Amino acid sequence: MNQIQKDLLEAITGIHEVPQGAYNIRMNGEGAGRNTTENIDIITKTDKPGIDIKIKPGTKNESVHIPVLLSQTGLTDLVYNDFYIGENADITIVAGCGIHNGGDKKSQHDGIHTFYVGKNARVRYIEKHYGEGDGAGENVMNPSTIIFIQENGYMEMETAQIKGVDSTKRETTAKLDDGATLVIKEKIMTHGRQFAETKFEVELAGYASSTHVVSRSVAKDDSRQLFLSNIKGLNKCSGHTECDAIIMDNATVSAVPEITAGNVEAALIHEAAIGKIAGEQIVKLMTLGLTEKEAEEQIVSGFLK
Repeated sequence: MNQIQKDLLEAITGIHEVPQGAYNIRMNGEGAGRNTTENIDIITKTDKPGIDIKIKPGTKNESVHIPVLLSQTGLTDLVYNDFYIGENADITIVAGCGIHNGGDKKSQHDGIHTFYVGKNARVRYIEKHYGEGDGAGENVMNPSTIIFIQENGYMEMETAQIKGVDSTKRETTAKLDDGATLVIKEKIMTHGRQFAETKFEVELAGYASSTHVVSRSVAKDDSRQLFLSNIKGLNKCSGHTECDAIIMDNATVSAVPEITAGNVEAALIHEAAIGKIAGEQIVKLMTLGLTEKEAEEQIVSGFLK
């Protein structure tokens, strides 16, 4: 990897070099490195671009990294990654995409990830998107996530997009069996003329299944954001969707949370709040010696933490 690629890797995974344990690094549309372990196998698909990640039942305290790095301008990259998490496993999966676009052509990554979470398994999934570059070309990312969680399975999904992505459309769909739980935590910041759309659909099909979907976002300059969510309660279940957004400058934010109950025992809640930074918060920080801009940055950082 060159220095640009190493910097992208650090931005989305927090590490400079090749990860420990199982990993698959995709660079400019091609495989650039892979390692498997006794409990985690990674297999190249033969019918379309992408990989199958198979985690043995009972696997504990292991992780797998699958970063995507694009440093070639004008490249469009599409991958299909399927995750099979065995029963009673407890695993961390670190994904994400970093784009460095130094040219005048659009660079785009579309990742379709499907998760099959086995009975009593636990998954922590971390996905970060980051863009940079001094060229005029756009950085575009359109992730799709499809989730199936079996009986008493648990998945926590943390997504972050804080810088440099000109356009993104994220779509997440999930179906939960008896006792299954899905927690989604989303963080987004847009600036300039960027656009970000996220759509979450969770079907609580199983008895005592539950979900908690939380989105926090900051929209600056002339950027636009759209948040869509729909929780469907088809059994005795509990679901909560929440969108909190800070709007600044000339930005536009739309939030459309929806809940649908198909069972009298379904307990569903939706919340949405959009507003500016409170003036008294800025004044309080300025009395401590911060400039107005520094105060705003600190408030935004704390909000997205």
